[in-house]
Amino acid sequence: MHQTRFYLRDCLAAGFGLWLFGYLLGMVFFFIMPAEMIGWFITPIGLAVTGLVLWKWVHVGTLSDGVLIGLSWAAIAIVLDYLFIVRLLHPIDGYYKLDVYLYYASAFLLPVIAATVKRNETMGLPD
Repeated sequence: MHQTRFYLRDCLAAGFGLWLFGYLLGMVFFFIMPAEMIGWFITPIGLAVTGLVLWKWVHVGTLSDGVLIGLSWAAIAIVLDYLFIVRLLHPIDGYYKLDVYLYYASAFLLPVIAATVKRNETMGLPD
């Protein structure tokens, strides 16, 4: 039961929610700034929101939990971006640029970092 809740809530629901937040934010920004700048404005907001989600709602108990969450979130982002941005919207100048790769890397790395920090706090290791 605990494992199922972990997969559904922390891996899938949180990953989808974070992706949807960024997607909707991108739609809003599309109307107020140049398309090539959208990712650079979403990135710091997305990092902050992801940090908040990891701190408040997602329970990263172990390093393997962090890796699993990170892989799930990155996979969700990659698949849904491809379906709902690349295939559906056909960005004129393409989609895959440095900001997008940073986004995918952070989707994987932030849960891993959160697990590492939690492990260090639990074991009494210096940060």
